[in-house]
Amino acid sequence: MRPSSVVIGLLAALVLVVLALLASILHPAETDMQKLADNRAIVEKYGLTDLALFTEARYTRHPSQADLHSAFQDHPGALEHFPTGSLLAPRPSSINSHESLAGKTTSPD
Repeated sequence: MRPSSVVIGLLAALVLVVLALLASILHPAETDMQKLADNRAIVEKYGLTDLALFTEARYTRHPSQADLHSAFQDHPGALEHFPTGSLLAPRPSSINSHESLAGKTTSPD
């Protein structure tokens, strides 16, 4: 058996595994749907907030609850302290609110 045949066989097996995973995602089981419904009921009952995505900084834990300048709390020109800040995009609402302020503020000169 040639080495290329082994590689092609492994690649074919990996493609089949990926297709099986995609099929399981697209067609969730009934137990998965029940778990999702149970989780929604718990969230509504206890009034839980968004999912905590990262554990480092408060503005990456709950992006919907962070203020606009919490990433720059030490100094406006400070570099990002935490690597997760580069993985998380700013909220679209915060970008739009800054664009709407353009030209509406005056210099204190």
